[in-house]
Amino acid sequence: MKRISMSLDGGPPPELDNADIAWCHDAVQDVSRTFALTVETLEEPMATRICLGYLLCRIPDTIEDAGHIPPADAAALLRTYGRALDPNDETEMETFVDEAEPWQPPEAERSPDWHVVGEAVRVHATFQEQPPEVREAIVPPVLELVEGMATFVERYAETGGLRLESAEELERYCYYAAGTVGYLITNLLTQGEISASRRRTLYETAEGFGLLLQLVNIAKDVSDDYTEENNVYLPAAWLREAGVPQERVVDPEYRDDAATVVERTAARARTYLDDAQQYLTAMPLRDGNTLAAWGVPFLLAVGTLRELTDRPEDALTDRDVKVSREEVYAVLAATRGAPQDAIAELRSAIENRPLHTLEHTHW
Repeated sequence: MKRISMSLDGGPPPELDNADIAWCHDAVQDVSRTFALTVETLEEPMATRICLGYLLCRIPDTIEDAGHIPPADAAALLRTYGRALDPNDETEMETFVDEAEPWQPPEAERSPDWHVVGEAVRVHATFQEQPPEVREAIVPPVLELVEGMATFVERYAETGGLRLESAEELERYCYYAAGTVGYLITNLLTQGEISASRRRTLYETAEGFGLLLQLVNIAKDVSDDYTEENNVYLPAAWLREAGVPQERVVDPEYRDDAATVVERTAARARTYLDDAQQYLTAMPLRDGNTLAAWGVPFLLAVGTLRELTDRPEDALTDRDVKVSREEVYAVLAATRGAPQDAIAELRSAIENRPLHTLEHTHW
């Protein structure tokens, strides 16, 4: 799963006195400052529920992205993890950790992601302490994510990395990687009393919210995905139309033509902006849920699409395509305590210029 990149300082909420829960909050800080910002901006109990749900997704994501694991072994490991997470299966999470151990990097080279894989038993045990309705909301989407990842790993076993062929396959991958997470969030947000129309709106737009974020990350991270993970998410069909061999997607010789495919992917992401905005204006703000927690990643995606429009070729190099730290802080300040209908105005502003450069004293 690809995520919008940024780096901010922070830590788990001070009121977390349960050692395992506090550890999980620290772990999110280590593996994803982007999602850590979402967790930090939530309040309890939603902060811990989303934190645990995220870590349960991050573990299989680490396995999928591990280029040193042969595809057949990675798919088998993913399915072991799924069985261990499935309450109807007798497989223990210890079995997954034992099977993952041979693929663990040496201790001195172990990333925070792999450290979380090694602590899967602890993450799962902490999750098991959540109320039954919380576990029932989170497990099915995670199981669908895991099986989807295993399917894609097997599909591209011969290439040693993903080589998506069509726009339809791209969107299917994005569904497994992020659309499922949209439903996980929605399952949690819709617990308790909620009108039928509001519930329907949330479930109809949840997938679009996830696909927006995933497509933005795919558009902006082409170089990193290829050079670091041997994955090409830009559809081969689109690259052929642009005259770009898929295996040479980041070659300077093809940069201008490949940049048109980056633009096309960004345009596909824009088709989900309205769904994501509707999702944000419909979600209930209760049980610790906040507008800022989800409004910030949405608005940062809007800003990243703006940057991609200005310089799509940078996605094919080691230059970062992302919003500035100053804009991140401005977005965070603007969304904290803002009414839900402010999202539309903020989106419109950010589409044109970085938020911190605008006069917005009313935000």
